[in-house]
Amino acid sequence: MENSKVLVIGGSRNIGYFSAVRLLDLGATVTFLLRSPNVFDDNQTIQKYVQQGKARLLKGDALIKEDVQRAWDEAAKGGDSRPVDFLLFTVGGTPGFKLTKGFVISPPNLVTQSLLNTMETLPTPHPKIITISSIGLTRDSHATLPLLLKPLYACLTVPHKDKCGAEEVVAHCAGWSWDERNSPGTEILGEGWADRVPAKGQMENIVVVRPALLTDGECRADKEAKKPAYRVESGDIDGSWTVSRKDVSHFLVEGVVKHWDEWRGKCVSIAY
Repeated sequence: MENSKVLVIGGSRNIGYFSAVRLLDLGATVTFLLRSPNVFDDNQTIQKYVQQGKARLLKGDALIKEDVQRAWDEAAKGGDSRPVDFLLFTVGGTPGFKLTKGFVISPPNLVTQSLLNTMETLPTPHPKIITISSIGLTRDSHATLPLLLKPLYACLTVPHKDKCGAEEVVAHCAGWSWDERNSPGTEILGEGWADRVPAKGQMENIVVVRPALLTDGECRADKEAKKPAYRVESGDIDGSWTVSRKDVSHFLVEGVVKHWDEWRGKCVSIAY
C-alpha cells in the first residue's frame, strides 16, 4: 500500500475511520471527504499524518456531486500521474427512533444518493471500490437472520431501504443479478438513476461487505493469531449475530485490500 492513493467517503468515524488509519499505517495517502473536517482537530493519529502530507481533509458533502468531484481530484494529486487506487465508501447515517416508523435517517436516501454521486463522477481508469452494506437487507438475507434478531431488523426498515438502494446501484454497475422485489424504488433511487452511473456490468473491481450487527468491541483479529477471529462467506452467513467495527476494518484492509484478486467482484458477509 506504500504511496497508494485512497479516497474515503464516510471516514469520520467507525469502519471508515478504522480502515483509513490502517491504510495510513501501511503508507497510503488517504483523502477524506468530510462535512466537518474539525472532527479530527484533536485526533493525534490523523493530525500526525496530516503533517506528513499523507492524510488530506477535504470539506464537502457526498450529497453534493460537485463536492464528490473535488474529492476525486484531490485524491488523485501527487508526485506522479497515477489515478486513485482505492475508494472506500462507508457512508451511513445515525438513525433516530420514531414510534410510528422505527429507526429513521435524514435524508432517507443518504447512502444511495451519496453513492450515485460517487459513481457518476468516477474517474477513468476506475479505482478498486469497497462499499459497506449490512446483512438482513434483502429477502434472502433477512431469512438467514437468527430469530431473535428479526424484530430488531424489522425496526430498521427505513435505513435498510437506503442500503438496498446502494446495493442495487452496485449490482447494476457490476452486472450482478438483482431481485426486483428488493428494490427500494424511485423514492430512494430517484428517476433515471441508471443513466447516472457506469453501464450495466462495466465494473469488475468492486466488493460489497455485509457486516452482521455492529458492535464497538475490540479487534479480535489483532489478538487471535492462531485461529480466524471472524467468519467471511460469499453471500449470506446463516445464524450471524454480531461483529465489531474494528474487525470489519481489519478484514477490509488485511483481507480485501491486500488480497484483492481473491475478493474482487464479490458480495460477502462477515460475522463472528
